[in-house]
Amino acid sequence: MSKAFNEFIRGITKDNPVFALVLGLCPALAVTTSVDNAIGMSAATAFVLISANLMVSALRKQIPSTVRLPIFILIIATFVSIVEMVMEAYTPPLYEALGVFIPLIVVNCVIIGRAEAYANKNTVPYSLVDALGIATGFLFALVLIGGTREILGTGQIVVFGQMLIALPMVEPAAYMILPPGAFLTIGILMALINHRRAKKLARGE
Repeated sequence: MSKAFNEFIRGITKDNPVFALVLGLCPALAVTTSVDNAIGMSAATAFVLISANLMVSALRKQIPSTVRLPIFILIIATFVSIVEMVMEAYTPPLYEALGVFIPLIVVNCVIIGRAEAYANKNTVPYSLVDALGIATGFLFALVLIGGTREILGTGQIVVFGQMLIALPMVEPAAYMILPPGAFLTIGILMALINHRRAKKLARGE
């Protein structure tokens, strides 16, 4: 397996930003009331993450180390402004649903963490692969959390107007799309994933 492929898979599994690195929990808890919101937030975060990683990696030898963090934040804020204006213009309902969590991407630990820990030390191609892997892992985590909360909280999953799943539930658990449902869902999913990881480690895999 090539190094690039390993770097990509690492972002989805071993270094999954939500379930392994425990980063980006604010949007993971707040906006995952539906699969729509999860996909929208993941797409916005992916654009900023990929763009910032590419820019930081390309400029890493020109950026003085003493002021690197303010410059990283400036780069990230530029791309957040772009994605915010595009979403407001072309996807107003999604823009309204995500609300303040779009500008808050500026302080998302996933993005600033990858800029500092990876893009600032690696070449542009590997920084791109790293961003793609982390963005895919973030999408996987948010859709899993959002899908679980939506199906249990409403009895169905509707993605951009298309009904995907409808369960014959007598009374959906409405609290699942409320804040307590977010903490409960992410806690159970983390416990299951960590249990599986512990079993693999015990087997020496």
